[in-house]
Amino acid sequence: MTKLLLSLHLLAAVLAIGPVTVAASMFPGALRHAHTEPGDGEALTNLRMLHRICRVYAVIGIAVPVFGFATASSLGVLGSGWLITSIVLTAAAAAILALLILPAQDRALATAQTPGSGPGPRSAGRLAMHTGVFNLLWATVTVLMIIRPGSTTGA
Repeated sequence: MTKLLLSLHLLAAVLAIGPVTVAASMFPGALRHAHTEPGDGEALTNLRMLHRICRVYAVIGIAVPVFGFATASSLGVLGSGWLITSIVLTAAAAAILALLILPAQDRALATAQTPGSGPGPRSAGRLAMHTGVFNLLWATVTVLMIIRPGSTTGA
């Protein structure tokens, strides 16, 4: 059962978190393009698509910690320091996505859709910074999951 749970956890991480990190990283560049090319329908379509990917895969990404907790419980490592750190970093990444990135994308998309009021480059820069922190948190969690300092599970 543990191997199944771990497999589902890893599949969920790759298939759900990967698209969010890529689409969120692409959004600020697409936003800058929409700012330099006001009225460009393709730029607006790209922004909508990237935002939709972020929203949908953020919801699907809930499966990652669900399967992660089940796997950790099955392994008996719920109290391990590396896991607690990973949980805190995952919660921070989720908060950044839900409270900073997605709302900023909503605002930028609404502004980009309003004729004559293109999104500013500062909002794209701020969004890029938040996305970078989000991605760095996920990279750190991934490394912790691989090296598991102090782990007693054999790796």
